[in-house]
Amino acid sequence: MKELNDYSGEINRCSKCGLCQSVCPVYKVTGNDCAVSRGKFIMLGGVLKGDIKLNKNVNKYLDLCLKCNKCSDFCPSGIDVCEIFNCAKYEYAKKSIMARIPFLLQSEIFFNGIIKIISTINRVLRIRKTYKISNTKTKILYFKGCVNEIYPKTENAVKKILSKLEVNLEEKNFDCCGLPFLSSGNINRFMKAVKHNSELFNSDCDYIMTDCASCENTLKNYEKFTGKNGLKIINFTDFIADKINKLEFPRPVTVTFHKPCHGDSAENAEKILNNIKNVTYKRMAEFDDCCGFAGEFAIKNRKISLLLSKKKAKNIDKTGANYVVTTCPACILGLKQGLSRLKSKTTVMSLAEFLAYCY
Repeated sequence: MKELNDYSGEINRCSKCGLCQSVCPVYKVTGNDCAVSRGKFIMLGGVLKGDIKLNKNVNKYLDLCLKCNKCSDFCPSGIDVCEIFNCAKYEYAKKSIMARIPFLLQSEIFFNGIIKIISTINRVLRIRKTYKISNTKTKILYFKGCVNEIYPKTENAVKKILSKLEVNLEEKNFDCCGLPFLSSGNINRFMKAVKHNSELFNSDCDYIMTDCASCENTLKNYEKFTGKNGLKIINFTDFIADKINKLEFPRPVTVTFHKPCHGDSAENAEKILNNIKNVTYKRMAEFDDCCGFAGEFAIKNRKISLLLSKKKAKNIDKTGANYVVTTCPACILGLKQGLSRLKSKTTVMSLAEFLAYCY
């Protein structure tokens, strides 16, 4: 893992042009220049020069980031903003005992133990369903993520749909993709997850499939840390886009779609929704703006998270949609957070769950 000094070139390459202000969701609702990458790079530049210390105040502003990657995508200098912020968080955690206390909750014993307990309860209560999957040439290794272990509605829907297709579905005892650990600066725990999951990846499978946009994005970045490439990571939405047709929802409804910050399958999601009988698809304004949840951001920056979620909810409400669907479980929480503030009757669910109703 690189140290902050290794990123001095990238940090100094920031021209402080301020273009990141125009795309940063947090800046749009706060007007705080420390919310955008320019402001954080000024602070980190001061840290590298020794003018300021990497202390809790700097760390507070590092936490004032959704990790949505909008500034990176828009940056004319092509700087990988999130990678630098994650490294700075790691540097701060090495120097602060208080910052490492939350890492105890992310330990393999505690984190994986809680998930296993809840998953066992689910099996006892028979929440998780089973479907017969065909044994054919297309081999899929299913990376279902932590949320499906806790709340398997999307998993059930994915398996129901795949049972109609010609696939051979395989599952393994994966760890979390590691994104929560990486974002909090817990690099050691992240690398353990990367090592464990990478060792379980099959070289003979056609695809490693996930139904979570954040998991997909993180798995695709594993090669930065392992040096291995060529993994065929695919989102469930992209996999089924050209394999399903003649779908029909039980009754006429209006649907809108929220594009997750880490998702690349919006085009296929909209294509699918536009081809379902009894479904009128309406794209909401700013459909790709962050829902405001972003994991621990919703805890550390509660007021801002609510502002962003409410803004998103208003755009949903303007479409008059009966359903808003997405491809990220964290976004489902963010969308529900905003819609509950408006007391909206719009139902939130994963795209897979919505499609399962069409069979």
